[in-house]
Amino acid sequence: MFANGLQGWHLIILVLLVVLLFGAKRLPDAARSIGKSMKIFKAETKDLAGDKSASHEDAEPVETKQIPATPAPAATTDQQVADLQRQLDELKKQQAADQTQNQPQKNAS
Repeated sequence: MFANGLQGWHLIILVLLVVLLFGAKRLPDAARSIGKSMKIFKAETKDLAGDKSASHEDAEPVETKQIPATPAPAATTDQQVADLQRQLDELKKQQAADQTQNQPQKNAS
């Protein structure tokens, strides 16, 4: 059935369907935006390919510094977690209180 591929009349039917679906007014704008997108895509891929080749040719040695690993004291971390949990609980209580105050006002209207 599809051994011959797309023929000329297949393409005409597809074009007519696109015109019917999208309307003749929107097609130029759509084609223009697709063209701009393709132009940007091509420019970005060229830049990406150019950056890779330039980075390999002009690569300079980079200084690396080792950051000393100092473990945080467990007590300080536990205290921070407890403080954050307390703040979260307070916010939940405030939110619940605000919702209960707003419900009677909505029903009264």
